[in-house]
Amino acid sequence: MLRGLIFDLGSTLIFNQHNNQWSKLRPRMVSDLVADLKAQGLAFDDDQFAAAFIRNIEDFDQQRQTHFKEITTEYILRVTFQELNIQANHLDLPRALTALFSFSESQWENMPHVHETLRLLQQGGLKLAIVSNAADSANVQRLIDNAALRPYFDPIIISANVGVRKPNPRIFDPVLKTWGFATNEVVVIGDTLGADILGAKNAHMKNIWVTMQADTPYNTAHRETILPDAVCDSLDQLPAILQQIADSE
Repeated sequence: MLRGLIFDLGSTLIFNQHNNQWSKLRPRMVSDLVADLKAQGLAFDDDQFAAAFIRNIEDFDQQRQTHFKEITTEYILRVTFQELNIQANHLDLPRALTALFSFSESQWENMPHVHETLRLLQQGGLKLAIVSNAADSANVQRLIDNAALRPYFDPIIISANVGVRKPNPRIFDPVLKTWGFATNEVVVIGDTLGADILGAKNAHMKNIWVTMQADTPYNTAHRETILPDAVCDSLDQLPAILQQIADSE
C-alpha cells in the first residue's frame, strides 16, 4: 500500500533558468559574499579570497560526490579563512552565508503544476516529505518558503543537517522513522539518477524520475545504468503514475 512520497527539491519542485549551471552564477554569488565580509570589517585581497573559496568549493564538491558525506558551505568558508589567515572570530556567519546565496535564491521559480499536484496528493491521504542534497540548510529553508511549499511537507530533511547525501540510503531514515512506514510503502521522486533514483534503489524504495530539468551531464552518464521505476515529464502526471505503481503491487 502506497502511503508516503519523498520529493527532491531543486529541479523537481522548483527550477532555475540556468539549468543548475552554477558556474555561471558563482562569480556574482562570491562577489556578494566578499562585499558582505568587507562590510563586516574583514580585511583581505578580494581576488585572492575569491580564487581560494571557489577552488575549495570545487575540491570539496568532488569529495562529496565520491563519498556521499555532506560538507557544508560554512565549513568551506572557514577552511578558506584559515588558509588565507583571515581573522574571522567575530564574523556573523549566517549573515555572510545569506549574502552568498541571496542572488541564486532569486533565480528559482515554482515548477509548473506544483501546488495543484501537491494539494491533490495531500488530499488523497499521502504523507509528503522533502529530502534535499544541499550544503547550506538555511538556503534550502528559504527556497521552500519562497515557493510557499512548507505546508505540504513534514519532515524536511537536508543533507547539511544530517551529514550524508543521496544516494546514501541513510538520508531517508529520518523520514521513515517519523512516519513509521516501511520502505515498500514509500516512493521517491526526483530529477537526478545518481542521487534520487539510485538512493531510492539503495533504500529499497520505488522511484519516479522527473525529467523537466534533467538534461544534465550527470544524468547522461547514468542513463543506461540507473533505470527508474517510472518516468514523469510534468508534475501533473504524478497522480496517474502513482496509481499505476499502486495497482502493480
